[in-house]
Amino acid sequence: MERASAQSDFWNDNIAAQKAMRELTALKEGTSTWRELERRARDAAGLLDLAIEENPAETLAPTPLGASAGVGDEIAREVVEIEKKLAALEFNLLFSGEYDRNNAILSIHAGAGGTESQDWAQMLMRMFLRYAGLRRYQTEILEEMPGDEAGIKSATIEIVGEYAYGRLKAERGVHRLVRLSPFDANHRRHTSFVLVEVMPEIEDAVEVEIKPEDVKIDIYHASGHGGQNVQKVSTAVRLTHIPTGIIVTCQNQRSQLQNKESAFKVLRSRLVELEIEKKEQEKLRLKGQHVEAGWGSQIRSYVLHPYQMVKDHRTEHETSRTDLVLDGELDEFIEAYLKSQVGQA
Repeated sequence: MERASAQSDFWNDNIAAQKAMRELTALKEGTSTWRELERRARDAAGLLDLAIEENPAETLAPTPLGASAGVGDEIAREVVEIEKKLAALEFNLLFSGEYDRNNAILSIHAGAGGTESQDWAQMLMRMFLRYAGLRRYQTEILEEMPGDEAGIKSATIEIVGEYAYGRLKAERGVHRLVRLSPFDANHRRHTSFVLVEVMPEIEDAVEVEIKPEDVKIDIYHASGHGGQNVQKVSTAVRLTHIPTGIIVTCQNQRSQLQNKESAFKVLRSRLVELEIEKKEQEKLRLKGQHVEAGWGSQIRSYVLHPYQMVKDHRTEHETSRTDLVLDGELDEFIEAYLKSQVGQA
């Protein structure tokens, strides 16, 4: 028993040390980036002063059409590049959460409404996959449950990239769609709801302790994609965390072991997100505010009929370019939300 305890302590200490080294490396990289930007700005300012001193008229005058770029044009281009880099770095300062740099695990759940909501859930999954692609994040669908006639009932996606959780946490809540139904013979207007959950991916087991006796593991035949092996062998895994009632399923991997590992990854993330939500609710309670969790927290409306509009109800940010938003261009909504949270901690 003592030997097992010592091995566990050694393992946890090793994980903690690795985490500290990653944080130190990230801080060094951040400091180096700011110093490099400072150097570029100083060099540009020095070059401008020198150029003005030697030939003020030529440096400050606009370059004639067709003429080759002068020193003034080169400095102007460098200033534009510095401003872009500075804007990106300043935006990164909005990520102050403990897990903001982590990968994200995003879950989508169709609400009441049958085929309508299930189709909307698939539209949202496509939107988030497109967003991840635009940001060059890597994605893996860990679980996907097909709808009865179209769309999906639920899906869980792992999104890998720097600040994936910090950005996508802005999408947590209920997304509402208003449109003329393609599944209604009378082509009437329908309203559909989908719940989106976003959790930080937790790789360090030391941060979350899951006792074996607290987890019920069920193995069954997968019903979705995955190839012949998945269909013939019981590879799908369902975890039930008894203390919290959290249920996690994973069936998209080819082996039972891979599905089990993915399911535990999601379970750890859900437990961390549960603690984050508790802390947020406590902050709101102390401030005298109350926000409904889950299906009560409608964050955004997507109206496709009788007009085109996407509106975020938390920030009042809106756009009529619904096509771009549904194609994954979410940055303006995410940035508006993150800026609105400054000073709310």
